[in-house]
Amino acid sequence: MTTQVIKKTSLVGLAGLLSAAVLAADEPAMDKSTSIARTNSPPIIDGVLDDPAWAQAVVVSDLHQVKPVEYAEPSERTEFLLLYDSAAIYVGIRAFDNSPEGIVARVLRQGEGLRGDDRVRLLLSPFNDKRSGFTFLLNPNGVRLEGIYKDGDFDRDWTGIWHGDAQINDEGWTAEMKIPFKTLSFTADSDWAANFSREIVRKQEDMAWVSRNREVNPRIVGTLSGMTGLSQGKGLDIVPALSMSSSRNYVDGSDDTSIEPSLDVFYKLTPGLNASLTVNTDFSATEVDNRQVNLTRFNLFFPEKRAFFLRESDIFEFGGIGGEERNRAITRADRENGRPYFSRRIGLSTTGQPVDLIAGAKLSGRTGRWNIGAQYIRQDDFEGIDATDIFVARVSANVFQESSVGLIITEGDPRSNLDNTLVGLDYLYRNSRLPGGRQFNASFWYQQSSTTGLDGDDAAFGMLVTSPNNTGWRGSLAYREIQENFYPALGFVSRSGVRQGLANLGYTWNVNGSTIRNINMSVDAQQIDLIRGGLQSQLVEFELIEFENNSADKIKLGYRQDKERLTEPFEISEGVTIPVGTYTYGSPELRLETGSQRAVRLVLSYRDGDFYDGTIRSAETEITWKPSGHFNTQIAFRIDEVDLPQGSFTTELVSTRLDFVFSNTLSWVNLIQYDNVTNSIGLNSRLHWVPEAGRNIYLVLNHNWVETMTDNNFHSATNDFTIKADYTFRF
Repeated sequence: MTTQVIKKTSLVGLAGLLSAAVLAADEPAMDKSTSIARTNSPPIIDGVLDDPAWAQAVVVSDLHQVKPVEYAEPSERTEFLLLYDSAAIYVGIRAFDNSPEGIVARVLRQGEGLRGDDRVRLLLSPFNDKRSGFTFLLNPNGVRLEGIYKDGDFDRDWTGIWHGDAQINDEGWTAEMKIPFKTLSFTADSDWAANFSREIVRKQEDMAWVSRNREVNPRIVGTLSGMTGLSQGKGLDIVPALSMSSSRNYVDGSDDTSIEPSLDVFYKLTPGLNASLTVNTDFSATEVDNRQVNLTRFNLFFPEKRAFFLRESDIFEFGGIGGEERNRAITRADRENGRPYFSRRIGLSTTGQPVDLIAGAKLSGRTGRWNIGAQYIRQDDFEGIDATDIFVARVSANVFQESSVGLIITEGDPRSNLDNTLVGLDYLYRNSRLPGGRQFNASFWYQQSSTTGLDGDDAAFGMLVTSPNNTGWRGSLAYREIQENFYPALGFVSRSGVRQGLANLGYTWNVNGSTIRNINMSVDAQQIDLIRGGLQSQLVEFELIEFENNSADKIKLGYRQDKERLTEPFEISEGVTIPVGTYTYGSPELRLETGSQRAVRLVLSYRDGDFYDGTIRSAETEITWKPSGHFNTQIAFRIDEVDLPQGSFTTELVSTRLDFVFSNTLSWVNLIQYDNVTNSIGLNSRLHWVPEAGRNIYLVLNHNWVETMTDNNFHSATNDFTIKADYTFRF
């Protein structure tokens, strides 16, 4: 299939898709609202709804199915009880269940994903702006999970202080939440937006108060009114921390011990605008990255996990980059290409080693129609790089019902001694209220960087139009240009000097039969050309068929067709170099995946076909076993066997998780990873005690072994042991 055919087909399909959206029938009216009752005696949060205060609560019970049949009557009744006082919102939940013995609750560790468990969810959008929001989830074990929304996508890496508990009983289960106003940003004495939802995983049934297009997000909410006299106290959080570390390098025999205090201070200038300060920032308790195998010529993308940078990180999102494009033909790195601000550039060297941050300050939040973010960091010197002042500012204005226009500015290069600045403009159009529950989104952005020693060809710009529907037709078209000298020193670039075109067209049948629930088919295409002329990469991926049954088990058959043009030799593995030339190759793929609610979950994928001028066989296996909430293990294995005329090689990546959870406040998590590219084994072991939200004690061990060529055995290379404690004082 030629590129011209791909583009023509996608354009015709997208035009048909948009026409179908306009002609589709309207969904039931979903403009809902509720009040909330004020209490003078707040309930005790223990998961049991026996406090007298709940008798005066406003009850929301008119939920409907989101899946499998949107707007159908739920199979079980759910009640959300709403209270507030000057300090917090209180939510009680009665999740009735005719078969309480079937309730799935295998997660007991705070912070772990709840995808495979029954759960209830509270979505709060205090600014009622159809853009921003917080989500708070509880499972029947009282395990909390929270997150923020970025361009409508849920980001669970954000953390906030709140309280919750739950109990299973003969009628189902009950839960209680307390969301302090000190944790939220909002506009005083105005209506909020909210949504309430519940998921019953053994039935694969989702229900919600408001939904559209089988989705629940800040653009699809009801109104929560009646809250007055809210107080955030002094609006001051002081978080001192102490870290005691001991490290050893077995290669050079060096040892080091240190005691490092650190301090984070957060102050609410207004209910919606926050100022924060960090001194001697410590990231020693942050989870390690999952290793990745790279068989491409381009950079990989690793997401941010450090709490300081995640706080109100949605403010700094730009142009929808990385958020909206769901094209299967592009890697995560290509989707993020051209991001102007990527916080992992700060405090980490090019090899991923921590770099000290002396101090930092941030101003972020919302006031009226304006979204404001500014951040300054003083990074210490390292490896010949001078101490660096780093600055990023982001401002956007809400326009129309769901759209925005904005500006971003960055200054400073944390990984070189060059001067670097960047200015970018973006416009995001959102409309989730088309007839038939359809959606239409578009984004347009432009960036200009300025770097010492680089002159001209330093711009980047892009556009995307998409109709991301969960039923029926969906599709998207995108274009992106990253010029040769475009260098966002605080951002992310996987490829430069390229023009990138993307197209996607797919269809979903919601069968809802006795066995099959959904059938998916799609074609996704990407073409990347060099600006100076000629193809760089082309990929067309066909999802020939994907079946999902009523237990969320999936089977997919796909086929991908690649075309790569090498303008210089590519050393794909040590001693194996692919010569200059144009290569066209394809391979089928089979993928099996069982539902996440199962005690034993299995993911298998297999690919066998051509690769450059040779062949490749790739297999991935992931087995997760959760016999109870107290123990969880996962083994993942990936192998790539590559046979080329220039040589053959095999890459292997193995990871094992062993989680021991003693209670919903104490856990011991272990991650062991091995790959034969670095010939190393890494252990990350974290004992985490959370006596209550906002208070943490960590014991963290990182140990690395490296295989030596002399005896082909693994020997200790580095060892780090850290004890860290932090305590949040709220005023």
